[in-house]
Amino acid sequence: MANRWGMTIPLSGVPLADHAAVYQALGDAGFTDLWSSEVAGTDAFTPLALASAWAPRLRLGTAVAPVYTRGPGLLAMTAAALAEAAPGRFQLGIGASSPVVVGDWNAIPFESPYARCRDMLRFLRAALNGELVDKSYETFQIRRFRLERPPADPPALLLAALRPGMLRLAAAEADGVILNWLAASDVPTALAETTRARPDFEVAARIFVCPTDDTAYARTIGRRLITAYLTVPAYAAFHRWLGRTDILTPMWEAWAAGNRKGALAAIPDDLVDALVVHGTPESCRDQVEAYAAAGITVPVMALLPTPELDAGGAPALTKLLTALGR
Repeated sequence: MANRWGMTIPLSGVPLADHAAVYQALGDAGFTDLWSSEVAGTDAFTPLALASAWAPRLRLGTAVAPVYTRGPGLLAMTAAALAEAAPGRFQLGIGASSPVVVGDWNAIPFESPYARCRDMLRFLRAALNGELVDKSYETFQIRRFRLERPPADPPALLLAALRPGMLRLAAAEADGVILNWLAASDVPTALAETTRARPDFEVAARIFVCPTDDTAYARTIGRRLITAYLTVPAYAAFHRWLGRTDILTPMWEAWAAGNRKGALAAIPDDLVDALVVHGTPESCRDQVEAYAAAGITVPVMALLPTPELDAGGAPALTKLLTALGR
């Protein structure tokens, strides 16, 4: 069993102002970690800032803060502030994000993602340790930057990684890695690229969880997510590397032709079942444990909407979190 047990926040359908009760329920259920994301919902830090005060027993992490959308100094200041607010409980997960998030939505060129992640790791390591940074990196230049309030306990730095190059970078220069969109059976393939990591190297993974007995509903949601994510070039390349070219080519071809219904129909049930956890809450918990058994040290559930939650409201959510916890 994993020593840590995480949930992605904020939860869908619950206003941020009402998350104090959510955090309490998660802690009572045995969850140890709250991890935020940053795509087009909340930013990565505001839900964690609230949790730093509302959930003092839980660990906090970003999965992930993009390395392009904040300047290096601002990202260091934001991370330092949260580390000060939640001493010893915060981990900073960074990643390249995607051309859509970075370029289309934030009007920033998505260039040299490997080098940008490497440079940001190196800058953040120095800056969060309170060092004066005056250096030219490959992808940006910093002139005489020093944090006014460096955290007494600098946060661990984790890197989101998919393929060998980024996985090896995480092993060499980060304190951990963040995985996403893989089956439990894929974990050993990814971790084979991190064999040179330090002994306390963290391995976090976001795992999509749809706790419902309605298999058809869960697979419908899963197919929509798969077409949304696995058509992104980085995720497509990731799954080619994992050996799914033959399985996913019909979906990619239909998607490229503008045939959205055909793309959904081309995704086999067993792929949905491998990539999206679904079933009873108890079954979902067991499936997440399979990721831990494969080498994930911080499994992080990403809770998907279900008919049961829609019908049951807050009491159903509390009951569900209890069942998914430990």
